Order: sequence, then structure tokens, then C-alpha cells
Amino acid sequence: MGLTIHYSLKSSTRSPKKARALVARLRGRALDLPFAQVEDIVELSGEACNFDQRAQDDPHRWLLIQAGQYIERPAPGGGTYSYSVAPTHVIALETLPGDGCEQANFGLCRYPAHIEVTDRDSPHRNKRLRTGLSGWSWQSFCKTQYASNAQCGGVENFLRCHLAVIKMLDHAKSLGILDEVSDEGDFWQDRDIRALARQVGHWNEMVAAFAGELKDLLGDQVESEITKFPDFEHLEAAGRGKE
Repeated sequence: MGLTIHYSLKSSTRSPKKARALVARLRGRALDLPFAQVEDIVELSGEACNFDQRAQDDPHRWLLIQAGQYIERPAPGGGTYSYSVAPTHVIALETLPGDGCEQANFGLCRYPAHIEVTDRDSPHRNKRLRTGLSGWSWQSFCKTQYASNAQCGGVENFLRCHLAVIKMLDHAKSLGILDEVSDEGDFWQDRDIRALARQVGHWNEMVAAFAGELKDLLGDQVESEITKFPDFEHLEAAGRGKE
């Protein structure tokens, strides 16, 4: 839970060379922005793309988790079944916008045309599903809210992190590979920095109030990034006052 930017990239190219060049241009832009860290491009194929094959402490595990996609199919009697789809080819990079912020990962992946899954209505057999995933694509998200912790640099640090991710997505748009953006800070559509600063303050109060309620119910074993803020109790009180 926390203010997050969700985004997806897509290219219709079938060429790994062109996909590689697009990701290289994304990395070039990242190096021009005030990211705390920009890693080298990672390229993997086959079973190496499956995060389930990686140890918990593998440095690329989170990148590969984000590289996976899900497809939904109707379930008997209503509702849907969800199936995970691991990529067959990953070209991506990891970035860290700044202290307190989540990684912001960018890339392009290819996915299989079909997957074999256990038939949930007849568990003793498998069935083949068409994924509908074509071309090269990427879906990811970056939670920027906790970069606003005063110990990380406060709102100024949050704004630097959030805007750096937005500028990367602006670049993806200029490359013709931006698919969708959902910015819970509303900056993507409004481009209002003051409003974004107010938004993160509102989110901090809201999340602090929720964390405080959980602590009341479950005790001090409740851990959350918001409880690490030096002004957590003030934020909690402000948030509860708005309920």
C-alpha cells in the first residue's frame, strides 16, 4: 500500500535487435536523470527468465517477478481463473530513483504463444492455453511514496524520485513504446508539482492512520514503511482526524 506509478510498455517489433536498441535508449535516458542507481541491461532467455528458478536472494529475482504476466480465463459458474506466464526472452534494466523509493524497472519481454497448465476442473490432466501475448512488452510499477520519509530527504526527495520515473515514461512515449500509465499521484495527467506534493502528504496521513489501526488491533509487531517515519504519530493523528 502506498502511492505508486503503474506503467506498461509495448512494441510490435519481432526483432530482438530492435528491442535491445529500444531498451538501450531507455537506459541512456536513465543515465541523464538523477537516479541514485542505474544498472546494466540484463538479457536472459529460456528457463533463466523464470523467477521460480532463482534463489530468494538472487539480485535479479525482483526484476523477473515483474517481468512475468498474468492471463485470465473464464471459470465454470462465473468468475475467472488467473494463470502466470513467464517470459521467454527478457531485455531489461533495474534503476533506483532514490532513498526510500522502490526500484523502477524498465524493459521489453517476449512471451510464449501457449502455456501448459493444470486443468483446475480436472486436476489429473493438463491443458494448453493460448496467451495472446505478442510482440515485446513490459508491465511494472514503482512505489515512490516512502521516498518522502524525512530521513530519506523528505518531500524534495520524493519529488525527485517520482519525476524521474515520469521522465523515463515520457521518453518511452517519444520512442513509441509507452502503452499505459496510471499515476496515483495524478502528476502524469496534471503535471502539477505542488498538487503532487500535497498528494503525497495526504497519502502519508491515510496510510499512517491505517497502520495505526492495525497496530491497535495486532500490537507492535505490525511493520510498515510508514511507521519508520520520524513523524509517524503526527501523521497518524492527522489521518485519523480526517476519517
